[in-house]
Amino acid sequence: MKKLLILPVICLLSLKSFGQNLKFGKQTFELHNVTGEIIKFQGDKVLKIERDLKALPFDEKKLETTVDDRHYARLVDIDDFENGTIEVKMYSQIQNPSPYAPAAGFIGLYYRIAADDSAWESIYLRPKVGRINNQMARNHAVQYFSYPDFKFQTLRDKFPAGSYEGSAPVMLNEWITMRLEINGETAEMFINNMKYSSFIVNKMLGKNKKGYVGLYVDIATTGYFKDLKVTKRALKEKKEEGKVGDI
Repeated sequence: MKKLLILPVICLLSLKSFGQNLKFGKQTFELHNVTGEIIKFQGDKVLKIERDLKALPFDEKKLETTVDDRHYARLVDIDDFENGTIEVKMYSQIQNPSPYAPAAGFIGLYYRIAADDSAWESIYLRPKVGRINNQMARNHAVQYFSYPDFKFQTLRDKFPAGSYEGSAPVMLNEWITMRLEINGETAEMFINNMKYSSFIVNKMLGKNKKGYVGLYVDIATTGYFKDLKVTKRALKEKKEEGKVGDI
């Protein structure tokens, strides 16, 4: 009898960690360590989310270990995204007052998320530095990472500068259209319907090859999202291209 009583308790704890669901149009989002609501913003209905610091605390002295984590809104309608297109319109603001002075408006997408939140891939933006008058800062406007083994500082320490970061013409307090083209080990990011990509991940590092899609914000950021579109496609064979250094 004791063993039978233990099982329901484990299930309840597991479910409790994921939080509430929000219906937004025809899509349903499950909140993971974020607060969220559907509001009217600049004339449109949007999904507003912020990181929940009570559910998942932040420590400035342990930066890498307490950012880029399980704080996002999961689209529950698709659980097997592997290759294809993810597109969303998003708007990033710094909270006032801000709980973290260097905050850059962290906002973006998670994809190939494991059902238990144990692994995923991500590309996100730091809009505050997207058009700043400093090239070194601009080079950090876009970030790829792979949870749990390759978060931002690990990537900076273990790979050549710029391998998994880049620039993009983005800014706080304006709508940004982000489109990701995911194909096998590669990912390309397109901004504001530009013809050519702003950022390329030549080799993603995650071990989880398919899963959910999510909307991400991090510390001190208020994010507004709308018009999320996810299109699954079969793997495309890539054409041979010139190597780095070819003239």
